[in-house]
Amino acid sequence: MVISQAHIPSSKMSKAGFETVGIGSNIRSTLIAAAAERRTVIGMTNAIRSLRDAPQNYIFCFIASSKQPDSGAHMQQVLLEAFCFENDIYIIKVDSATKLSRLLGSSTNIQPASCVLVQKSRVGIGVSENSNNTFSRSENLLIDHCEFYWDEPNKPVIKLPEK
Repeated sequence: MVISQAHIPSSKMSKAGFETVGIGSNIRSTLIAAAAERRTVIGMTNAIRSLRDAPQNYIFCFIASSKQPDSGAHMQQVLLEAFCFENDIYIIKVDSATKLSRLLGSSTNIQPASCVLVQKSRVGIGVSENSNNTFSRSENLLIDHCEFYWDEPNKPVIKLPEK
């Protein structure tokens, strides 16, 4: 019997002896720090434009699951995921665009953020990929999480904290 990782609470996921504890809190810490340092790109259109110009500058792509079946938006999301995968940008799926927007302090009245890119720190740009010295503790934990699920066809959807 196979249990989908997507239905396990984000506070504790495990697979083959690997445990990810509090990954939602790590996402929160990473996003808040990156936003404070002006290293975030919010929104699908802005993300696509930024990746076109310099994909090597980004480390994470957070994608919120959509509640409304919009085939155009779905196609953009699939293409964005493929592009990120090809450019070694970690894809992290989260449960709510509204929570994602709230964490970043952006308005959810118009349209919540369905996608957020996190740029490598200014120090990390141009540094060897094998060097983890340029990443914060929460970023390193997210990298470990993403590396663990890299080859999984269906990435787990992480439940973001409410606040």
